[in-house]
Amino acid sequence: MPAPVDPTDYTLPELEELLAAWGHPRFRARQLLKWVYKGATDTAVMTDLAKDLREEFARRFTLTGPALELIQEARDGTRKFRWRLTDGEAIESVLIPEGDHLTLCLSSQAGCAQGCRFCLTALGGFRRNLTSGEIVRQVLAVRTGLAGDLPLTNLVFMGMGEPLANFAAVVKAIRILQAPWGLTFSRRRVTVSTVGLAPLIPRLGEEVPVNLTVSVNAVDDATRSALMPVNDRYPLREVLAACRKFPLPPHRRITFAYVLLKGVNDSPAEARELVRLLKGFRAKVNLIPFNPHPRLPFEAPPPERVAAFQEIIHRAHLPVFIRESRGADIAAACGQLAVEPD
Repeated sequence: MPAPVDPTDYTLPELEELLAAWGHPRFRARQLLKWVYKGATDTAVMTDLAKDLREEFARRFTLTGPALELIQEARDGTRKFRWRLTDGEAIESVLIPEGDHLTLCLSSQAGCAQGCRFCLTALGGFRRNLTSGEIVRQVLAVRTGLAGDLPLTNLVFMGMGEPLANFAAVVKAIRILQAPWGLTFSRRRVTVSTVGLAPLIPRLGEEVPVNLTVSVNAVDDATRSALMPVNDRYPLREVLAACRKFPLPPHRRITFAYVLLKGVNDSPAEARELVRLLKGFRAKVNLIPFNPHPRLPFEAPPPERVAAFQEIIHRAHLPVFIRESRGADIAAACGQLAVEPD
């Protein structure tokens, strides 16, 4: 018999096709997924299936996802999870309390190939893409056993890896996460962040309804290329042109993320140029003061410098926010995810 497969790797139509090929009615797929997305890890609990079918499904499917290897909790309540995948690779995801709800920061790759100079994940290089099931399983495990008292309502693809570099699996995972037969997340509550793989930006919005965050981090190509090698392939003007083609729903905005690095990209002149670049966009700006790490060669600007940068953008009537660093004491903040020895 072939190796067991994970039902979270399948959309409902795909699972219907698979079960039909095995000689079962298509409606069995919906029955199976109902249990899977309740968090079932054993077919024995699937009481609306006959005993012989439960036994067959136990042989054909695996109902346990990546192993939870480590949980760390920061002083601010942020929790970081390390998951060990079946081939030995490891990934991390971060659960962030935000008032009356939780946001989960998901990984889409083991490692990352983009090489951004201010990101710890990049130092470990790229190992492989995650499957759609490995992405979905991060959410399912948290929702069904790790969230605690607050509801998990928001998902952000801002963990390890570049989501658009794993386009097919990420799109499929989002469909599963949003589907009524899946995990039923609101389309308004799922955000994909990209370093700027320009050709895939409009396509993402055509394929799935999501919020878009684009990492800008500099206002000229020389600085941006020095920080983000992807800019050599897709310079800033191409990234912004792609953003203009993103199918943005009414009353929604594209978020432009800007990591502030002391003495590199934090001057008032650069703030004014950022305003000019974003003219005409339905945009908001997230300023992210750099989260320091001994292995990274940058510093965060002083708070007054960050505030001055924000004020220039604010005066141009662009919504602008300083993103609070969460989980920095457990290396869970933006740009700090990397699987390192304890």
